[in-house]
Amino acid sequence: MSDFDLIDDPLPGQNAPEFTVSELSGAIKRTLEGEFGRVRVRGEVGRVMRARSGHIYFDLKDDKNVINCTTWKGQVAGLGVQPEEGLEVVVEGKLSAYGPQSRYNINVDRVAVAGVGALMALLEKRRKALEAEGLFAPERKKPLPFLPEVIGVVTSPSGAVIRDILHRLRDRCPRKVLIWPVAVQGERCAPEVTNAIRGFNMLTAGGSVPRPDLLIVARGGGSVEDLWGFNEESVVRAAAESDIPLISAVGHETDTTLIDHAADRRAPTPTAAAEMAVPVRMELLAGLGAYGERMLTGLTRAVGQRDQRLKDLSHAMPRPADLLAVPSQRLDAAAERLPGALKAAAAAKRIALSQSVGALRPAMLAAKIARGRDRLKPVSDRLPHAFDATFTERKTRLEAVARVLETAGPRATLARGYAIVRNDAGDVVTQRAEAAKAPLLEIEFADGRLSTHPDNATALRRKPAAKKSGPEQGSLF
Repeated sequence: MSDFDLIDDPLPGQNAPEFTVSELSGAIKRTLEGEFGRVRVRGEVGRVMRARSGHIYFDLKDDKNVINCTTWKGQVAGLGVQPEEGLEVVVEGKLSAYGPQSRYNINVDRVAVAGVGALMALLEKRRKALEAEGLFAPERKKPLPFLPEVIGVVTSPSGAVIRDILHRLRDRCPRKVLIWPVAVQGERCAPEVTNAIRGFNMLTAGGSVPRPDLLIVARGGGSVEDLWGFNEESVVRAAAESDIPLISAVGHETDTTLIDHAADRRAPTPTAAAEMAVPVRMELLAGLGAYGERMLTGLTRAVGQRDQRLKDLSHAMPRPADLLAVPSQRLDAAAERLPGALKAAAAAKRIALSQSVGALRPAMLAAKIARGRDRLKPVSDRLPHAFDATFTERKTRLEAVARVLETAGPRATLARGYAIVRNDAGDVVTQRAEAAKAPLLEIEFADGRLSTHPDNATALRRKPAAKKSGPEQGSLF
């Protein structure tokens, strides 16, 4: 028995049950939910509307009818596949009714793509959209570090993938490995992988948890549905935005996901990713040994060549005894001539001194002094007259120049009624435009200076100066 019974052939006056609109809507809602419960419906996604609150409203349609679908904010993360217009899907949820608009709808909490063909069509559509944004551009790719100190691995901690990676790293070149455990398929795969990539990038260098120099996102092979989490837009964007170089190793060699396009390098298998991450330690040691041998051989050859060159040069140079033979002979000859030369020089100086002593007699010196005084007296007598004449001539010329300066100088010009205008820097202003630009002017008259400060300018306008005789001068303002 339902919440209400239909009345067959009601007669006038018969007591039929009455419902309010809300009661009837509630009864219909309870009947739908009780009769159908959870349903699975296949159809094509029509209009999709994402509200600011986080809820998703979309239509599910076939060639004849349309059903409204609703996914609440808390259910969006568990959908599995985000509804997109034109995508053929199978939705699962609870059938219910929306009383305010008298509509029934499905509260969808799970979405799956209906068939591999539709899934591949969605994948291609999403790939083209992300490629158009430039997330797969080659210039965004970062080079892998040659020998990373710390490697971050995003994968399941319980699968064979992590064991293969660790084993391969240990064989080639042991490194520190940080594992961020995630689900590699299902509803939790995309959000957990996204959080792992971004979490590794948020680590700071030198912190308690070391920041990886390289990331590996790895998973074993599987079907398209199993690998679908690595095709989600959030995972692709996190890989493209990663500041740490990232290797994608999802699936087998024939499997391709969107994270492969966004990663800096794609590895065909997780084992190949480990081989890309580090070189072979023994090859490095062998290379270092070869380089050491080459360096030692080069040094030995270089030292030997320079030693032979030095020997060749030493053979070409004369012996020290040969270099000193001629100077030694010259020194011996000079030493033999030195005593005689000293004696001859001393005798010559002695003779010159005797001659000088004879010329220094008092009578001779007195005669020389007398002759000098006779030549000096006429010159000393003419000196005062020459000084007076030169002084008088220079004084006359100076007085003439002073008279010319006084006549043409600025003071005489000011006395004739003119003025000198200077700006605030003390420079003379000769143009009206320069005077208009100057914030302060100073005017020099014959009897003093006047500043054009606003207070002085007001005083001048109220009390004009009395006119003086002589030429008038126009206003400077």
